[in-house]
Amino acid sequence: MSGAVVTGAATCLAARTGFILALATPPRPDLAKDPRRPQFHLLPAANWMNDPNAPIYWNGSYHMFYQYNPNGAFWGDMHWAHAVSPDMVHWTHLPLALSPTPGGPDAGGCFSGTAVVQDGVVTALYTGVVSVPEEQATLRDGQHSFQESQCLATSVDPQLRSWSKLPKPVIAAPPAGMKVTGFRDPSPWRSGDWWYLAVGSGIPKKGGAVLLYRSRDLRNWEYLHVLASGPGKHIETANQVDSGDMWECPDFFLLDGKHVLIYSTAGKCCWESGELDPKEMVFHPTLSGILDHGSFYAPKTQLDKSGQRILWGWIPETRPLEEYRAAGWAGMMSLPRVLNVNSTGSLSMRVNPDVGILRRNEQVFVLGNDEGKNRRAIDRLRLHGCCGEIICSFAVGQEPFGLTQLFAPASAEKNELISIQSDAAHPGHVLVDGKPIPIHVDRHGQLHLQMYVDGSVIELMVNQQAAYTKRFYYPGPSSPEIALRVEGKTANIAKLALWQFAPISPNRLTT
Repeated sequence: MSGAVVTGAATCLAARTGFILALATPPRPDLAKDPRRPQFHLLPAANWMNDPNAPIYWNGSYHMFYQYNPNGAFWGDMHWAHAVSPDMVHWTHLPLALSPTPGGPDAGGCFSGTAVVQDGVVTALYTGVVSVPEEQATLRDGQHSFQESQCLATSVDPQLRSWSKLPKPVIAAPPAGMKVTGFRDPSPWRSGDWWYLAVGSGIPKKGGAVLLYRSRDLRNWEYLHVLASGPGKHIETANQVDSGDMWECPDFFLLDGKHVLIYSTAGKCCWESGELDPKEMVFHPTLSGILDHGSFYAPKTQLDKSGQRILWGWIPETRPLEEYRAAGWAGMMSLPRVLNVNSTGSLSMRVNPDVGILRRNEQVFVLGNDEGKNRRAIDRLRLHGCCGEIICSFAVGQEPFGLTQLFAPASAEKNELISIQSDAAHPGHVLVDGKPIPIHVDRHGQLHLQMYVDGSVIELMVNQQAAYTKRFYYPGPSSPEIALRVEGKTANIAKLALWQFAPISPNRLTT
């Protein structure tokens, strides 16, 4: 669980502060007609969702659990909702997996965690919380005082529908004598005869940290030391995630010969790559970066059936709380992204190509010799229903070049959705909505943009090096058409194409 309680991407920290009910009580009819709800991203039939939890490939299916409030489209009363998929694209909702147990260590909520397999049994380690006086709390956000502990649940059900919890935490409290800024989001991995466990934490006025434990059986844990840490802002904030003094949602794994650490703090998702000292069990990062420069938080990874490392993230709302609460739904899961470490040690990512099975009705721009005709051909391209994919590859050079998505007609008020620009004045960067994002490309190379547009979100990938997720909203009962505008010579375009996407649900409610 990304632990703070507030409002959207700046809200994402602020906003976190019975799926069975959602199944038993049909969602309001207008949810099926809300054009701002996505058509090919995973989200519940109604209400609030946030962090992906324990994604796992098991018995031939992909299972996704996530933070869910059965009581409305706002943060609170955290449960684990559950969906299953044959391909990480099409999803079916299943009943709630985990619910708070009255009087138990998760009575105040089942926060985020991870699933692993031990001796053929799927085991979930997650953070349980209970409300306590402020002086006893490990999580304080200005509104709540929670004591966090690490809990365990198992499932022997082939479809992971039923779970059994241990009645007591497997790690009841932070290390003795250590003052922490948080204690949550356990992430285990196996190495030899040992299980190791990363727990998100931090040291007041020093910075975020990941605490390292080890165990033989997932139930009896020994604290070792700090696996990794970094400086915060050393300022007082109601929620210490905001200052960077707490790192939440850590994920640590070996990928392409490098160890990678992912964590979330101060509204950002960060990655570090480097080496893990196998004797000292201390991580030594050599490179770092931002996973996504937009509305994206609390990511979690899994291995797919082929052994690829897949990244999922929570895409929060960026509109005011009163608006999404009234809409009856809030948040969605990102598309699955394939992670790799390239030859320089940097993290690269791309949306899983399997998402391409949704492509329909391709429109392709064919470059001609007449600039005027080229521009008119681009002007005729349209994405309908805010549901599809746009790709554009263009040469990088001294001349500026830009691509803008906008609502059609171009005369519409506030019609620009997203703008991507490249010019020699910003070497090593691409400007997205005016924000410089670092990209490595030589002056004679190309920039490749891949954009997935769905209801009220755009997921942009640039050269498999950078990602930018943007929320956009519009009034009215129908989706506007999306047009494109090119700045610079059309001769720079190597490829420009659009596809409509087939919805994964007939009514926007089962996605």
